[in-house]
Amino acid sequence: MMDYKEKFKEAKSFKVEEEFFKKYWRVLKLARTPTRDEFSKIAIVAATGILLIGLVGFIIYEIMLVLPK
Repeated sequence: MMDYKEKFKEAKSFKVEEEFFKKYWRVLKLARTPTRDEFSKIAIVAATGILLIGLVGFIIYEIMLVLPK
């Protein structure tokens, strides 16, 4: 049998989970599909960031090849 402490913990965790899902549900109700223009701008910014990070990594790689000599 469950004592009162275990029942309290179970009820408390259920309430926390319920509040958690309510917050996420509210966000999902407000969310919408981006327009084509918004999506293309986001894609361009993300691609630019990926290219810059790759370029920095490549430059560091090339420097590390030249330095030991």
